[in-house]
Amino acid sequence: MNNAVLDALKKRRSIRSYEERMIEDEKLALILEAATYAPSAMGRQSATMVVVKDKEALKELSRLNAKVMNSDSDPFYGAPLAVIVFGDTNFNNYVQDASLVMQNLMVASYSLGIGSCWINRAKEMFKYLEAQKYLKKWGLEDHYEGVAVCILGYQKGETPKAKPRKDNYVIYD
Repeated sequence: MNNAVLDALKKRRSIRSYEERMIEDEKLALILEAATYAPSAMGRQSATMVVVKDKEALKELSRLNAKVMNSDSDPFYGAPLAVIVFGDTNFNNYVQDASLVMQNLMVASYSLGIGSCWINRAKEMFKYLEAQKYLKKWGLEDHYEGVAVCILGYQKGETPKAKPRKDNYVIYD
């Protein structure tokens, strides 16, 4: 059976090499809109997204993300844009809600020819004093916690191959 959604779910890969060019505003708007339709517990929509395009801010946030790992690498892989997904800790399911937003961001991006990658350590990154200025700038109160960063951009190089699916991935009762 040929199905565009199933195809996107199976073919999307984490991209770790990006061109410098920025995603067109029209495509970004479609990706972000798709993310707002992610399922959420009780329909509360507890996640909030912050789009970071500013090169200096991206560089600093990438450095702070690397600092969590005691590394000087670029965990944002040179992507020209990042969407940081925060969860409202006033809701029990904020991590799950934000994770579903991340999934929608990545699948929608793939469907429009945009590469993406889930980057961890958002929670830890925003514990650094240097990162807290961004939370203030973005108007995020203390009850918002970073869940993940979705880097986006045009892919440079070849698409990584999928790993074989493990045996017993699905168990039937």
